[in-house]
Amino acid sequence: MRKLTFALALLGVFAGRSAVPSKSKPLSEAQLRAYESKRDLAVELLDSVQQMKAGKTQVVSSPAIEARERTGLSQSQFAKLLGVSVRTIQGWEQGRKQPSGAARTLLAIARKNPKALLAVAGE
Repeated sequence: MRKLTFALALLGVFAGRSAVPSKSKPLSEAQLRAYESKRDLAVELLDSVQQMKAGKTQVVSSPAIEARERTGLSQSQFAKLLGVSVRTIQGWEQGRKQPSGAARTLLAIARKNPKALLAVAGE
């Protein structure tokens, strides 16, 4: 539940409410229980739906998602092709991690010419 609460806070679901502190300063168990006891999930959900209907939300895309989708590969297939873990691919796609220089180059190739990357991988 703590991860979900943090993720929702990052997405701005708690408009006008106190947000969960950053990852570098997480809530203690007592603070989390106190915070959770004051929440009204129905109101938060309704606020979120209203924000979506009003167009106040946006779909975030990343170069990693674009590159993988252009190759037509699953996350596990793409991870194997690039020589990284699936968790790394997920981190790139969710914006939690940034690819290194070499990985950025491979992602750029995959975005611009996915057939070339697939051809080299097939050799």
